[in-house]
Amino acid sequence: MKFIKSLYLNNFFFYVLLSIIGMFVCAFIFPNLYNAVWFVVLILITFLGLDILLLYFAKTGIEATRNTPEKLSNGDLNPISVSIKNHYTFTISVKIIDEIPFQFQVRDFKIIKKIKASAEKEFGYDLRPTERGEYYFGNLNLYVSSPLKLISRRFIFDKDQMVPTYPSFIQLRKYDLLAFSNNLHQYGIKKIRRIGHTMEFEQIKEYVQGDDLRTLNWKATAKKNSLMVNQFQDEKSQSVYMAIDKGRVMQMPFDGLSLLDYAINSTLVLSNVILKKQDKAGIFAFSKKVENRVFAEKRSSQMQKILETLYNIKTDFFESDYSRLYVDIKKNINQRSLIILYTNFETMDGLNRQLPYLKGIAKNHLLVVVFFSNTELNELINRKTNTIQEIYDKVIAEKFMFEKKLIANELKKYGIYSVLTQPENLTLDTINKYLEIKARGIL
Repeated sequence: MKFIKSLYLNNFFFYVLLSIIGMFVCAFIFPNLYNAVWFVVLILITFLGLDILLLYFAKTGIEATRNTPEKLSNGDLNPISVSIKNHYTFTISVKIIDEIPFQFQVRDFKIIKKIKASAEKEFGYDLRPTERGEYYFGNLNLYVSSPLKLISRRFIFDKDQMVPTYPSFIQLRKYDLLAFSNNLHQYGIKKIRRIGHTMEFEQIKEYVQGDDLRTLNWKATAKKNSLMVNQFQDEKSQSVYMAIDKGRVMQMPFDGLSLLDYAINSTLVLSNVILKKQDKAGIFAFSKKVENRVFAEKRSSQMQKILETLYNIKTDFFESDYSRLYVDIKKNINQRSLIILYTNFETMDGLNRQLPYLKGIAKNHLLVVVFFSNTELNELINRKTNTIQEIYDKVIAEKFMFEKKLIANELKKYGIYSVLTQPENLTLDTINKYLEIKARGIL
């Protein structure tokens, strides 16, 4: 029974069979062909038996393993590889059909390769998950054919393998050096002019060309009889909280990912930058209530704690309750902190409903509202119009885009900072805003 289940007839066998049927048809017209056709049938049966013997004589014809990362990075290309070792004494053709997790909806996965006798090869492909959670791989099916190519023998490996998908840790590595780099413009980040000295004193050192003359320490200069300057460093241990709106407004998809997942990926990367800058990073998410909380700390285990919390954020995309957010922040965050709020506002009416709560938060904390521009509207605005309906659609799109800018201006009026960004630029723009606030010392 096991033998029958693993045996598959190849297309080449059916092509030969169709040819034989055609020859039998011709034998009705030319009777002399009849015996020759039966001879061809005998040859086919002989080669079929030989092919079965070649593939099934070896108990372990091949070995294969699917090599996956310990966890997948959400929204990024993740490499998956298949290692195959050929134990046969002849070159084989292998058709690899990997049962990809259902979340990818890949129904035509197939890799066809040749592997020489007693050789080992590795083949790879990429997967881009678009949601967090557990991804289950099914069977790794390998259909092996000999040089005769009449039949295939199926081998099954690595059944029911689970790989979790976490927020984008690949982005985390990409921007890891950002916190230390003084050449931030190479990442597209503008340089910030420091205003005043909102810095902690570090040490007194000898003046070198380029030092700020305003930091001269005259007492130390008189004692040493040479120019001495005070050296400062950025103020440390400031609390920074990332508040993620996981309500209905964050359900909108862009390039396969929801705005919520873009915010989660950005939060992970920004948390790493904050901790590298010696500040305290914390997070929480909210919709009907505030949950998924990690209090701002700068412990060595903080990043792992944030990663696990972000992985476990679940939502049904309810209407977000900003009154609860305001009460929770007032109750649980006593020290003045930087609060970066990931949300989305499409209209001024939507902002005005939540503005009293945002103003209340901004009284005691430095609030930055991060919201998204609609990239599909950009395409509509830049498209050439030919009909009255297209002109009407373009005007409406321009109205919505202008309203986004009005929202940013309205927030600025009440001392609330804002970042209006496209989803693909979210991480970079948010890091830029944090570094700007840090450099200007306005927290």
